[in-house]
Amino acid sequence: MSVQTNRTESLAESDVFHILGNDRRRSIVQLLAAEAGQVDVSDIASEIAANESDTTPVPNNLYKSVYVSLQQTHLPQLQEDAVIEYDSDAKTIQPGPNFDDVLQYIDGHKEQQSTALTLHLALCVLGLVVIALAGLGIPLLSSIDPVLSSVLVLLAVAASSLYRLLG
Repeated sequence: MSVQTNRTESLAESDVFHILGNDRRRSIVQLLAAEAGQVDVSDIASEIAANESDTTPVPNNLYKSVYVSLQQTHLPQLQEDAVIEYDSDAKTIQPGPNFDDVLQYIDGHKEQQSTALTLHLALCVLGLVVIALAGLGIPLLSSIDPVLSSVLVLLAVAASSLYRLLG
């Protein structure tokens, strides 16, 4: 794994898979995404310990073990890769610059991609319907030039794609 402390470039896919290859790091990212803001490390440790425990209440030794592993291993790794910002004094974490790079690989967090694809499909279908109806001689739509409507639909899809790529 990389040993950079102030990482500014995006994560390579292999780095993302390394991060998500560990259950606890994956849980940290999921829990932080669910909270959408700053989270106490003790709350994360409690959630992870509860998920790993077969008993209720969670045994104190398991909680302590999870808390220590977060402090010594997982949080520093995630901070090093700029996935989180970790305040070791306040014992809190929040999303870092590369958080979304990692989050997009976790199930259930692909809504943005799905929305863009749905928009593109809707634009294409709308364009095809307008062209087909214009070709059938429907009075209002027959005055629309099919080439012009095709170009407009393609421009809309291209603009949306460019927005997604740059955003």
